[in-house]
Amino acid sequence: MEFQFLGTSAGTPTRARNVTGLALRAPGGKAWYLVDCGEATQHRILRTGYSLMTLGAVFVTHIHGDHCYGLPGLLASAGMLGRTAPLLIVAPPSVRRFVQAVCETSELTLPYPLEFVDVEEAMDIDRLPDVHVRATALSHRVPTFAYSFTEKQIERRLDVDKLRRDGIASGPGWGRLQAGEDIVLPDGTLVRSADYLLRPRAARKLIVAGDNDTPSLLAAQASNADVLVHEATYTQAVLEKIGPGPQHSSAQMVAAFAREAKLPNLVLTHFSPRYHDLGEIEAEARSEYEGRLFLARDLQRYALDRHGALALVPD
Repeated sequence: MEFQFLGTSAGTPTRARNVTGLALRAPGGKAWYLVDCGEATQHRILRTGYSLMTLGAVFVTHIHGDHCYGLPGLLASAGMLGRTAPLLIVAPPSVRRFVQAVCETSELTLPYPLEFVDVEEAMDIDRLPDVHVRATALSHRVPTFAYSFTEKQIERRLDVDKLRRDGIASGPGWGRLQAGEDIVLPDGTLVRSADYLLRPRAARKLIVAGDNDTPSLLAAQASNADVLVHEATYTQAVLEKIGPGPQHSSAQMVAAFAREAKLPNLVLTHFSPRYHDLGEIEAEARSEYEGRLFLARDLQRYALDRHGALALVPD
């Protein structure tokens, strides 16, 4: 599984960071998925290997502008590029009203259908070929959600040593066994696929959270997750100075939760524009969390391997 940050700033962009957006691709998938679409997200996409023609779905965490103001422009550009395939948009109902209002007032007619799913009504989204998606309600000034992406297609491996011990020679039959088919040997022996397939590995799972001041709301989903991508808008000292009104999390809060949940990989993002250097946020998080910690930067790519280890992909 791979994902790439299209924006990592909270509220407003900075010279170095655009507002929120993340692109995700499951292994072997032809389509890719977008989580949040802040202003100028489509400009960031132009600097990646992703195309609006192969965008499979958009997931919006909440209605605040730094998470959705780029959506109408992105939809319009996809139409101008000649897209005709339907596009799934999973979001709170306010996002649908926002998109429809922009289309109406700007006289935007798209040459492809939009299929909206109200995340407040449908928390399980099983309409994608390569990932199952589960939404979790979070805590913010407006309804906001996290999306958990779990891969569907788990490759099966053959027990090669057992095949050789039983005298089953390599050849096309091995491929059929790996595909789940039983085969019959030339001497008439029936060989059952289930007897020679190793136990499948665990499905990889990634959580991408929207704005949230209560990380513990993700406890159930985090229990079997490999990666959590979560906002760390401030340090704890700044959060306490500002007060609870904005309803954001500090790096300390998120890191402490990740430690308690035994999450192996934590990626912090959605940093306040006040931070030009993220050293304070990193130091605070590392004081609480000893797992693999990353502070997201725009256009960084990450890969989650089959063993659940997250790594930054070199440019």
